[in-house]
Amino acid sequence: MEKHNWTVLNEFILMGITHRPDLQAPLFGLFLIIYLVSVVGNLGMIILTKVDSRLQTPMYFFLKHLAFTDLGYSTAVGPKMLVNFVVDHNTISYCFCAVQLAFFLVFIISELFILSAMSYDRYVAICNPLLYPVIMSQRVCYILVAVPYLYSTFVSLLVTIKIFSSFFCGYNVISHFYCDSLPLLSLLCSNTHEIELIILILAGFNLIFSLLIVLVSYLLILVAIIRMKSAEGRHKAFSTCGSHLTVATVFYGTLIFMYVQPESSHSFDTDKVASIFYTLIIPMLNPLIYSLRNKDVKYARQAMWKKLCNFFS
Repeated sequence: MEKHNWTVLNEFILMGITHRPDLQAPLFGLFLIIYLVSVVGNLGMIILTKVDSRLQTPMYFFLKHLAFTDLGYSTAVGPKMLVNFVVDHNTISYCFCAVQLAFFLVFIISELFILSAMSYDRYVAICNPLLYPVIMSQRVCYILVAVPYLYSTFVSLLVTIKIFSSFFCGYNVISHFYCDSLPLLSLLCSNTHEIELIILILAGFNLIFSLLIVLVSYLLILVAIIRMKSAEGRHKAFSTCGSHLTVATVFYGTLIFMYVQPESSHSFDTDKVASIFYTLIIPMLNPLIYSLRNKDVKYARQAMWKKLCNFFS
């Protein structure tokens, strides 16, 4: 396309989740509840793992950062989506769109590798319990979360700068409820081949490499559990990794459903449904899963609740 057809955009229009006016209010109420539960649950998890002495272990250190990433990417998307339900024009400024994309990518990529770090932690705890304190030292734990944050920041800046330093056409309607990379690419006038290739390679690497760590860890865990002679030991091992396995299955299952679809069945509407699930539903479910399935978290929550009740009584 010729250069004179390129234009400088000041804002984008978000199509949102639905065009039906009768669904705006019910959906606003539903997603407001989901987002508030997510915020309370993840903030509560962060506070619990910070103040309770029983939760000062590598497992809960990673859980704290999982809650932080859940809170991060749901907050990057949720509040703006809620505002769009109650305003007439679902617009987002050019700069805020770039910021939203950048923060969303930082937290969603970080979560992938924090989940894989958690699976490695469970592998060490079950397969090398005697060496666990040495292998999963405080220094190692900090490295296993610092590297994902640094890497995800690099990837986020690379993708965001590549997209927003390109030329947009006059059409500024984003077929989504937040600024995601693929809907933005469809608005570019300049050649998108390089950006598409970068996103494809990085997304494939992030998903496959992190998932491979999870699968190998749990394969080794399964082998170790099968070899256990004690039924009590097998049950304890399963309960130790049950919550993480549930969270990882739901998260990776959603991403795989979204990105490994046949081209013929792929659509932005399908992406919206999957995006709602992993940007809002999963951050709400994760603290609930750990609260319901993990005894230490349940006891810590009950203890904190009693302290709060005693304080205000």
